[in-house]
Amino acid sequence: MLRGFNLLATTSRGNEDEACSELWYLLGEIGDSAPTVDKTGVSGLVAAKTAFDPFEVIKKLREILQERPYEFRYILRIIPIEKVVRTDLGEIERVATELGSKIGKNETFRVTVEKRFTETSTRDIVEAAAANIEREVNLNNPDKILLVEVVGGLTGLSVIKPDEILAIIKEKVL
Repeated sequence: MLRGFNLLATTSRGNEDEACSELWYLLGEIGDSAPTVDKTGVSGLVAAKTAFDPFEVIKKLREILQERPYEFRYILRIIPIEKVVRTDLGEIERVATELGSKIGKNETFRVTVEKRFTETSTRDIVEAAAANIEREVNLNNPDKILLVEVVGGLTGLSVIKPDEILAIIKEKVL
């Protein structure tokens, strides 16, 4: 699996190869001449490494989705990742603390965990991630989300606004 990924994309099970090709093509469309895209070993999940800021990639791909929705046939969601660490509670806590500084003093947050191929409990991951972030929690309508994406031995973390995940099907309809 790709170790230094900065994007995760979901697809239907069995469509990982097609999703890899589609994401590679789309990254080329926005100007990345050498993206790396690979299957993760998890059904329905691919990882990518782009030279661009993952948040800018989401914005540019959203523009393509609005102009040419037919370009998105296999990818369901694209998720920006800021940091990748070993799946270790201490590492998750360290990086979550670092990224937590992006949450303003008057902003609320929640921790969202998506985990695959790990025995570590969601509760333990949430507790480690939130341990040193002294901000108000809002589970229903947070200003920011501390996203923890566990993929076996690697974990990707990001602090995102709720609209910074590109949800293809939801946005195609709009």
